[in-house]
Amino acid sequence: MPDPVTISGPGLSLHISVLEDAVVVQCRGALLIESSDFLKSEVKSRIRENGRMVLDLVDATRMDSSGLGAIVGLYMSARNRSCAFDLINLNKQVRDLFSISGLLPIFESSGLQGIRIP
Repeated sequence: MPDPVTISGPGLSLHISVLEDAVVVQCRGALLIESSDFLKSEVKSRIRENGRMVLDLVDATRMDSSGLGAIVGLYMSARNRSCAFDLINLNKQVRDLFSISGLLPIFESSGLQGIRIP
């Protein structure tokens, strides 16, 4: 397994770990309009056919509708590749944004606060 990599974009850094059974991307910073294209391109390029992608939002400080749209787009890209897509460690603001948009049920089983990857 390759060593974890950290890459940075506008207001957001991604700590990426490629595990045997999943790619785990830990987001640090704000998922806003300025960083949504960066998030999409970096994560989408790592979605594996029939794999598992885990987006860990434990250190995500804020999210706007562009960040929400980026995550939904990544979810759709993963589904198109038969790749499981999990969100974990959503803070209250992020959970509220998913709830207001009506998208929380899609991610609710994996998005509960405190769920960690073993």
